[in-house]
Amino acid sequence: MTLILILIISTALAVSVGLSFLLLSRTQPTTAPQAAPFLGGGTPDTHAWQRYHFRAYTMTLVFIAFEMEMMFMYPWAVVFVTEGLVALVEMGMFLAILSVGILYGWREGVFRWQ
Repeated sequence: MTLILILIISTALAVSVGLSFLLLSRTQPTTAPQAAPFLGGGTPDTHAWQRYHFRAYTMTLVFIAFEMEMMFMYPWAVVFVTEGLVALVEMGMFLAILSVGILYGWREGVFRWQ
């Protein structure tokens, strides 16, 4: 009984949505000025394929580098308890490589916001 009631309600809902779409979608035909492109097809100021410089891109890469550092340092803290000095040397090498990358970015001007 409830299945038949659900089918009847869903069918009625589908028919009402379909009819309302058909009735409300009828619009008047567009005129010539309405069909024209925006700004009337004037000459553009710049080329469509002109390169857009997204200046936050390099900062995002530096942020991801720091996040990766933290992602590796949390499990390292657990391993450090069992491994000791070997884990400390490995993390020191990792941080040294990361520091070289940060110094290179600093030299290239990544941190200067223009």
